[in-house]
Amino acid sequence: MAWFKQVAPIRLKLLVAFGGTTVLVALAALTALVMGLAGHAVMGAIAALAFTLVAGGAGLWVRKAVCDPYVTTVVRMEALAAGDLDAPIAFTEYQDCVGRLTKAMFTFRETSMALMKTGEQEEMVSILTSHLRQLGNGDLTTTITADFPANYGSVKTDFNAAVESMRDLIGAVSESTTTIQTGSGEIAQASEDLARRTESNAASLEETAASVTQMDGRLRATATAAAQTVARADQAMTTVGGGRAVAEEAVQAMGRVSESAKGIDSVIEGLDKIAFQTRVLAMNAAVEAGRAGDAGRGFAVVADLVSALAMRAEEEAKRARDQLTVTQSDIVTAVDAVTKVDGALADISGDVAQVHTLLGTMAADNQAQSSAIAEISATIGTMDQSTQQNAAMVEETSAAARNLASEVGRLAEQAQRFRIVDAAAGRGAMYRAAPATRTHAAPQSRTVAAPAPVPASVPAMAGADDGWNTF
Repeated sequence: MAWFKQVAPIRLKLLVAFGGTTVLVALAALTALVMGLAGHAVMGAIAALAFTLVAGGAGLWVRKAVCDPYVTTVVRMEALAAGDLDAPIAFTEYQDCVGRLTKAMFTFRETSMALMKTGEQEEMVSILTSHLRQLGNGDLTTTITADFPANYGSVKTDFNAAVESMRDLIGAVSESTTTIQTGSGEIAQASEDLARRTESNAASLEETAASVTQMDGRLRATATAAAQTVARADQAMTTVGGGRAVAEEAVQAMGRVSESAKGIDSVIEGLDKIAFQTRVLAMNAAVEAGRAGDAGRGFAVVADLVSALAMRAEEEAKRARDQLTVTQSDIVTAVDAVTKVDGALADISGDVAQVHTLLGTMAADNQAQSSAIAEISATIGTMDQSTQQNAAMVEETSAAARNLASEVGRLAEQAQRFRIVDAAAGRGAMYRAAPATRTHAAPQSRTVAAPAPVPASVPAMAGADDGWNTF
């Protein structure tokens, strides 16, 4: 760190300062994008935040390590140009451009203090003061061309070398700010595009989450309907089972009726035999009454009546047998019909059982699908939240890139305050000064006192540091 602050060239410092910050901001945006696409949006947001914090801390440290020495040196040089030869000159131990410049200023101060003692020295001080005034006004094209005595030739050489170092410094700053402005602008644009895409993804995820929630509600309703249908199927199976039981009881009752009919047939057969025997007895009684003559005539009438009654009893028994036969046939037909009904009920019971099984399977599948969709909905909700966090992080990264571009723009504006001829470095480029009035802070006007024969302590000018607070 000490080598970087005191020895490293200004180009390397600017490269590390702005290049490192740009790389960290770019890494933050890239990390958020890659981790978000990989499904690790939370880790991407944390990594992007870490890169952003590191970039901010590094920017603060680099500002203190790189910019503060130049600002202090320029302010001291302005005071030196105003005739302040008493205040100390810092950073003379540095070996970079600041060190070279402060060593030259130190030599200039010592020489100026010595030159004040003679008229020749006064002339040299006047020349140096004039050129320092031009430097204070931002004109870095000034060089000392007047001849100095041999003993003070190093003053001229050191002054011109210091001015050349300042030209190189401001030229490098101007070049670097242009590059950094372009890079930070591209990063800001890319971050804004990424933010828009991330917001679009967040909206799509939100719509997907709503659709999944609706689907989950429909599946839950379907599962509830399936469960109710299973319950109705259970009731139907119970009803069919009751019907089969009733049909079986009816078959058993008809069987008992059929058995009872067989008993009735036996009774009818017995009555038929009794009627036949009665008719035979009546015929025998009529024969005996005929043999008895007139005495058996009344008995013959009775025998005829009994015979007629027996014949009628045989006819009624025959009718009863015929009716019983028809009844038995109807009972058999009814038993067959009830048996068929029982078979149909058995088939219905089997079909209802299969429907019950299928509905149970459907209900279980619907419950499983509902649980899976609930998990999917929760996952999509988490992804939506992470995507929104990523969008916010990308917006912060874009804002950081825009702030970087703004800061670099202000730095470029400060650099344009100087007039530079970069012929010494062989670049052949001319940086023209911008108007003295800056857009963000107008420098205070100040009058540079003419050099006096005796050096006097010149107090620090009010607001002398105002023009360098963003250097």
